[in-house]
Amino acid sequence: MKPAAALRSFLAGMLAAAALGALPVAVQAQQLPPETLTGTLAKAREAGSVAIGYRASSVPFSFLDPRGQPVGYSIELCRALVTAMEDAVHRPLAIRWVPVTSDSRLEAVESGAVDLECGSTTNNLERQKRVSFSPTIFVSGTKVLVRKGSPIRSFRDLAGRRVAVTAGTTNEKALRELSQRFALAIDLRVTRDHADGFALVKSGQADAFATDDVLLYGLLAQEDARAGYEVVGDYLSYDPYGIVYRKGDPQLAKVVNDAFQVLAQDGEIERQYKRWFLRKLPTGTRIDLPMSAQLRAIIETMAVKAAE
Repeated sequence: MKPAAALRSFLAGMLAAAALGALPVAVQAQQLPPETLTGTLAKAREAGSVAIGYRASSVPFSFLDPRGQPVGYSIELCRALVTAMEDAVHRPLAIRWVPVTSDSRLEAVESGAVDLECGSTTNNLERQKRVSFSPTIFVSGTKVLVRKGSPIRSFRDLAGRRVAVTAGTTNEKALRELSQRFALAIDLRVTRDHADGFALVKSGQADAFATDDVLLYGLLAQEDARAGYEVVGDYLSYDPYGIVYRKGDPQLAKVVNDAFQVLAQDGEIERQYKRWFLRKLPTGTRIDLPMSAQLRAIIETMAVKAAE
């Protein structure tokens, strides 16, 4: 089989079905008597707070603004979920911010260190064994970032190259599988977070940095680096993002799903998309990435369910 055809076959086997928001929308959740609360809702009512796991450099989903505060598309959607949780538990809930990395985020949810993980986390079957996911908020895929003028234009050009990837990501898994399947002998340089991977390329310690394309565009925008770097090649994986919460928590699952249906029907998801992907970010730069037809269809499906 030719490499291009083999790659298409490889990616086809990775596809899985896949769905995104300041918050003027009032997300109403079913109110439950305090004595019947279980899981995360019972924990939130008792503590009076919700622990949200955020990322420091997953632009524009979850990152720190110039004041060092967590902001972004996923962060605003999680604020909406906290509002819905407040309705469900009959009391205001403060947000406790907890930094997480790609490598630590799932364990943080499983252990109870965070109640909602609000970043750029791919929903796949392997992770569903450990945690639960909200409806899809974005659809992305692995690509590579290189210096302009680099000979790397496709996955075949990664053979023998030093490629940075972030620990604990689906991108790392995709690159390892790709290297083995096509005997590319890629020299993977595993980093703690996305900003560290980009730093390896800037310093010359890596020839490319592989992660979700939208995160690469976010890094370029955040660092105003479009003149010197570019995102190249075909998609090397399929990555539908979701908000993460603990597995086996049916009360919270209902709050999350109902909230997203209301946000989709009201149009708040689309408004938040425009805010974070089409307008200026707190850093003064913009990504200018229109919503894909695939994501639009996902959101429309959520809205139809809300109207039923």
